[in-house]
Amino acid sequence: MESTSLRTLSLTVRPDWEGREVKRLLTGVLHMAEGHIAALKLRPAGICLNGERVFTNARVRKGDILTVQIGDWDGRNDAAPIAVPLDFVYEDEDLAVLNKSADMAVHGSASGTQPTVANALAARWGQRQAFHPVNRLDRGTSGLMVIAKSAYVHELLRRQLHTDAFVREYLALAAGRFNPPDGRIELPIAKAQNHPTAQEIRADGKPSVTEYHTLEAFSDCSLLRLRALTGRTHQLRLHCAALGHPLLGDRLYGGDDRLPRPALHSAYLRLRHPVSGELLTLSAPLPRDMAALKTRPHNPPSATPGKRDDLFVPP
Repeated sequence: MESTSLRTLSLTVRPDWEGREVKRLLTGVLHMAEGHIAALKLRPAGICLNGERVFTNARVRKGDILTVQIGDWDGRNDAAPIAVPLDFVYEDEDLAVLNKSADMAVHGSASGTQPTVANALAARWGQRQAFHPVNRLDRGTSGLMVIAKSAYVHELLRRQLHTDAFVREYLALAAGRFNPPDGRIELPIAKAQNHPTAQEIRADGKPSVTEYHTLEAFSDCSLLRLRALTGRTHQLRLHCAALGHPLLGDRLYGGDDRLPRPALHSAYLRLRHPVSGELLTLSAPLPRDMAALKTRPHNPPSATPGKRDDLFVPP
């Protein structure tokens, strides 16, 4: 796939924008950060008005065409290209949504030997396409992950995170039954003092809020839909464990060994496309390893891949 380095946006000046400076349209309409605008000024065709390069203090008239480059000028993915299959639920020239497998890490590590998402995208898109993951998923967590194709789109999506414009929900299998079956967990989270990667509930931790809803209760576990209203490391796993219901397979936080990884899947996503404005509502079905752990339900939850109309929003 070709690099998006020359991706541009065109904006036709409306009558009510008459006389405004170009910079005001860049910040107020295209929501560009000051740093991005500064970089655009250095590009030969970074900011043009009616096809001619202009300064940001130039004033516009009704019907003028403002064109701005939003692609990465010098993007690079330094991961080695490794051609491995990826499951994309959505893709266009500005972003992609991947249904990540549980065994794949997002980035490599010093000791890593398995192909990562970064490796796979270096092979698929080429190393001149920078890698901009928006919501990272731990290795061991499967499901929907958003990847921006430019620093500009990445910044706009980052601003949406943890707002109603970017809603993510997870499916999880947790030990036991929750009482009440639906609720809200508010427990502060901090980095564990005696473990290199774990987090812990601690009074001096950062405020953390999770909403949960029991979809089905079995003899020894529950299928949950989870939504994190804050973005702390391991938040969903730790909050469930703090209530005495660790996720199946999550041995770091007291789970059993029925899975080689925590039973957590990023299943549903709703976001406002930062360029087109389209509302994207997507889903990824429960993976086979998690589905195999639960008995046949009386009322199985809907989890078909692709677009979905009814995201769960707890009362």
